[in-house]
Amino acid sequence: MEQKTTQQPSAAFIAASWIALLAGIVAFNVGLYNAEMQLNEKGYYFTVLMFGLFSAISLQKSVRDQLEGIPVTGIYYGLAWFSTLLAILLLVVGLWNAELTKSEKGFYAMSFLLSLFSAIAVQKNTRDTKGKQTIKDRESESGH
Repeated sequence: MEQKTTQQPSAAFIAASWIALLAGIVAFNVGLYNAEMQLNEKGYYFTVLMFGLFSAISLQKSVRDQLEGIPVTGIYYGLAWFSTLLAILLLVVGLWNAELTKSEKGFYAMSFLLSLFSAIAVQKNTRDTKGKQTIKDRESESGH
C-alpha cells in the first residue's frame, strides 16, 4: 500500500483557522443574544448553526476519506452533502422570512458561512497534524 504524505499546516494557518472559527461562532451568538426576537427564534438559529457546523465537518471528512481511499458508504456521503446543504437552506429560509433589517440578515449569513468554512479548515488542520504525527510515530517505531 502506497504511503500518502500530507503537508503539515503552518502554525499561522492553524491559528487563523481557530480564530476565524471562534470569531464566527461568537459573533453569531452575540448577535442572537442581543437580537430582539423571541427565544424560539434564537433557538432555531442556534440549532441551525450547530447543525451546519457538524454537517460541514462531516462532509469534509467524508470527502477527504474518499480522496485517501478510506471507504465511505454512499448513504453517509450523500447524507453529509444533504445535511450541509439543508443547514444552509434552513438559514436562508429563516433569514428570508425574518423581520430583520438587511444588514442583520447579512451579518447572520456571513458569520454562519465564516463559521462553516473555518470549521472545515480546523478539521482539516487537525487531521493533517494527526496524520503527520502518526507517520512520525510509525517511523520512530520502525527505526527510520
